[in-house]
Amino acid sequence: MKYPLFLRARLPLAVVVFAMVLPLTRFARAETWPRFRGPNGSGIATARTMKTIWTNDDYRWRIELPGMGFSSPVVWDDRVYVTSGDEKDGTQIVQSLDARTGETVWERRLEADAYKKHRLNSYATSTPALDKDRIYVTWGGPKGSIVAALERRTGRELWRYDLGPFVAMHNFGASPMVIDDVVVVLNDQDKRHTLVALDAATGEEKWKTDEPIEADATYATPCCFRPAEGPSQLIAVRTQRGVMSLDPRSGRQNWKLDLPDFRFVASPITDGQRLAAVCGASEGGQRLAVIRPGNPQTNTEPEVLRDVEKDLPYVPTPLIHDGLLYLWADSGRVKCIALADGKERWKGRLRGKFYGSPVLVAGKLYGVSDKGKAFVLSAGPKYELLGEVDLDEKSMSTPAVADGVMYLRTLTHLMALPGE
Repeated sequence: MKYPLFLRARLPLAVVVFAMVLPLTRFARAETWPRFRGPNGSGIATARTMKTIWTNDDYRWRIELPGMGFSSPVVWDDRVYVTSGDEKDGTQIVQSLDARTGETVWERRLEADAYKKHRLNSYATSTPALDKDRIYVTWGGPKGSIVAALERRTGRELWRYDLGPFVAMHNFGASPMVIDDVVVVLNDQDKRHTLVALDAATGEEKWKTDEPIEADATYATPCCFRPAEGPSQLIAVRTQRGVMSLDPRSGRQNWKLDLPDFRFVASPITDGQRLAAVCGASEGGQRLAVIRPGNPQTNTEPEVLRDVEKDLPYVPTPLIHDGLLYLWADSGRVKCIALADGKERWKGRLRGKFYGSPVLVAGKLYGVSDKGKAFVLSAGPKYELLGEVDLDEKSMSTPAVADGVMYLRTLTHLMALPGE
């Protein structure tokens, strides 16, 4: 609002300061959850409070989605983005929702092919990735797979990239991520392993690795490691290739660490100093390695600091916080390990199977079973089951948390749960 000059001179100083600070405060408070498992895939939220027990009356809003899916919601500022698949023809449905009300801001339907799905997959399993300008979505099957960028505020399609057919027993499912203005998609299939990096603005291929390896498909989303010295490293885990670090701009390999020839489904994570990577088979997780990353800048080779071999997750991604490693296995076995000495701090057992990954919110761990039961555990050196809540529908998704609100996705619904 503009005031006449003689009134502007009389405005109280507090009013002038408030008017100047308000836009900055609103911008500074806005929080993003821009990819699978949030910032850099850590699964750690900044919310100070979150309910331990709740009912449907506690949701800020609860909406029915236009299709079904296992993907997780992502958040940027005042928008929540979620994908669904049409069970009849495989159409991809991308929605932008108002975070305050759940109302649809825009919806885009992208043509796709239906195919015979594995019972543990859906037509919308990949979680989108975001930056301030665009949303990146991926989908695919035996007839073809696509990476597409949409304008974040309007949903207008900007570009798409053809990944080619995807052939694997469990079908398509890896999620994209953004690092240094590059969109990275891991496209490891049962007989072909591809890692592709695309220019975020144009979709132009910057680099690609393509290897004809006879190995099970990989579903892990890479993460970024930023060493104290030297450039950012793209960390990827790949079946029969182990853990590797690449230059995100060129695809050049920095270092590689071989692990047993098990399959990678859970994503790698970092606490800024160490990496954790877990691999396994249909029987469950088989080995977890805590790794000190290598660094070409300092001629440092990677090193395995800790090995864990019991009660490991296969699909759910682990979580590191305050020197503690939290493992939430598919079977419902949970445990906490101190990274300093490798000793087990606690363990427990929950009812159900878990395919989504845990997140940490306000000192508590939240994980959702495939039956749609949300379990809440205390995060810290002592095991304590704090709560169990029925979400009223099956779920294969991971919660998202931004600006003090947790977004829970079931097969056909999305709910917004505010903090206490």
